[in-house]
Order: sequence, then structure tokens, then C-alpha cells
Amino acid sequence: MKALSARTVHLLTNFALAFVLVLVAAVCFFPSAGTASELEDRIFRRGTSEDGVSLMVNVYWGTEEVYRILDILAEYGATATFFLGGSWADDNVSCVHAIVDGGHEIGSHGYFHLAHDTLDYEGNVREIAASVEFLSLAAGMPVTLFAPPSGAYNDSTVEAAEKMSLRTVLWSRDTVDWRDKDADTVYRRATEDVRGGELILMHPMPHTAEALPRILTRYREMGLRTLSVSDNLG
Repeated sequence: MKALSARTVHLLTNFALAFVLVLVAAVCFFPSAGTASELEDRIFRRGTSEDGVSLMVNVYWGTEEVYRILDILAEYGATATFFLGGSWADDNVSCVHAIVDGGHEIGSHGYFHLAHDTLDYEGNVREIAASVEFLSLAAGMPVTLFAPPSGAYNDSTVEAAEKMSLRTVLWSRDTVDWRDKDADTVYRRATEDVRGGELILMHPMPHTAEALPRILTRYREMGLRTLSVSDNLG
């Protein structure tokens, strides 16, 4: 895919912001309501596949490692879902294209990595909508998944995502690779007692990329496929 020019990216960004203003007005005029239990039921923490697992790569940094991870995934014929921060994607449109060209799924990880559990309904709408609109334009495909940064959310977060036809996704296991910078630890957390349907969280860290070939090899040994999050959710 041909990289977008700086002028095109600027125009896309302006269009996205204009769209967000319209969307915020429309969505906020008709906020939904639901009990805490009902909202919790709408959060996806694992998939339904019996023989498939999903790698969730949350991205706000580590562009070089994203490319490295893409190369490894291609080598192993593996699939992942990349939840991209809008502010990162705005500065790395070529990398967004590389993710799409590799056959991987893109989801929203918000725009500025805000704590969504501290935002009211309108704040959640603005933050999510800005990322979804830009990512959809840059990637050339619709975005249907939202993963709140740090897993932080409140009722308004889920309601806002639903109004935009997004599924709110968390994870079934976390490699905690942003904190524990050790390839062996990442490997163990990504593979130990892993089962079909798992959503496995990781980030573009050097030690994560180092562990990834072993992780994918272990999945093969266990008869597990790698699926996009959407395919895993069914």
C-alpha cells in the first residue's frame, strides 16, 4: 500500500476531527442506560475458539519493534490484532499500512492513552471516536474493537463504545511485558496452561519480540492456531 503524503494525513486528521464533533453530538444526545452487570456482560475477556488463541498487541510506542513483530508473524504464518493508539498511528501511517498489508486486524486503543475510567460519557465518546475515525481512514477498513488503555473503564466507556458499534475487549492473560522486561517471563506467561479462546496481551517491546518465535512454536506444538480477536470472539 502506498504511504500517505503529509498533506493527505493532515487532511485525514482534519476530516476525522470534524467527523468526531458530529458523532459526539449525535451519540451524546442519546446515551444508553444499563445496569453494572449488563455492561460487564458486554465486555469480552476471552474468545470462543476451541483451538485458537489471539495475540493482542497494544501500541503507543515501539515502532521498530512493531515491524520486527510483523516480520516474525509473517515467518510463522501467524495472525495478530493490533490495538493502535490514534496519536501513535497519526505519526506512523506507513506502519499502519504494514500491519494491514500483513493481513492483521486493527482495533482502537483510544487516541491519547487516557484513563477512561476517569472520563464522563462525552469524554469517552470524544477519545474513542477520534481514534476510530482516524484508524478507519488510515487503514482503509472499519474498526470494530476497542481496548481501553490499562484496562481502565467505567459504565460510560462501554456505553460510548457500544453506541459506535464497537466491542470492548480486555484479555484473559497478560504478559505484563511493559513492566517485566524478560523474554523468558513473557514466554511463560503467554504459553503456560494456555487454552483455546485465550486473548493474550502484549506490547511492542524488544524482549517480547525476542520471545515471540518460541511462543508461536509452542502454540503449534499444542495444536493451537493464532486468530484475530474478531474471529476468536465469533
